[in-house]
Amino acid sequence: MSGAPVIVACLKWVAHPGEPNDERFAGMSPADQSALEFALQQAAAFGVGAIAITVGPAGADKVLRDALAAGVTRAVRIHTERPLMSNDVAAAIAAIVADASWVWCGDYSLDRGTGSVPAFLAGRFAAQQALGIIAVESGGAGGNHGVITATRRLDGGRRELLEVAAPAVISVEGATAHLRRAGLAAVRAAGKATIEVVQPSTPAEPYHAVVHPYRPRARALAAPAGDLALDRLRALTDAGAATAARGEQVTLEPAAAAAKIIDALKTWGYLD
Repeated sequence: MSGAPVIVACLKWVAHPGEPNDERFAGMSPADQSALEFALQQAAAFGVGAIAITVGPAGADKVLRDALAAGVTRAVRIHTERPLMSNDVAAAIAAIVADASWVWCGDYSLDRGTGSVPAFLAGRFAAQQALGIIAVESGGAGGNHGVITATRRLDGGRRELLEVAAPAVISVEGATAHLRRAGLAAVRAAGKATIEVVQPSTPAEPYHAVVHPYRPRARALAAPAGDLALDRLRALTDAGAATAARGEQVTLEPAAAAAKIIDALKTWGYLD
């Protein structure tokens, strides 16, 4: 890596699920806030400025002004009035920061999106990708500041330790780093700062999100065994296991049957 590193924080502007039509409640996810904080920390370590980029309509300027108040030196909004496919988002970002060294992203957004943009960015930049990161330390082996050590979450409570070198795209989980609180002067200055607005590098294809209630994937089960419908019903409901453990099939006269039922209820504790 030659020259000063270019550090980018990708921030997704999303309306809050509880208030989908009110931009006052829109913003970035805790994961994106962590990504922004890591970008600012890394920029300070290298002595350079950080760039914040988002995609969306004019209302998305809010997250960029929050980023400017926190300390980024350049804010860019890729203007679009409708959602873009992940590959189109990555292409538009790569066109603006083609020489990016470190790209920080959140691993999820408020709308629980696919989280696929970092992978497309890594492909555009021919960069390493580290995802599911829960801890970051600057400097790799030998104290190399061009390398970071990252801890990645794996299934089953396991962890993976990574050494990541630039160029790299890193996706971090929320609460991995808490975004610094901006001072009043910085917030006032960010409200008047200039935000670069650019058009996507390629025209956006029509895209309509399909939203439906979550339904778990159906499980494939073997057909119930039994010659009679009642036997198959017992197999489906596990009634056979209950009756095998607690009862037996007998044929008695009414008086004897009633006495046997009472004895069984006493044995099981239902009657004194």
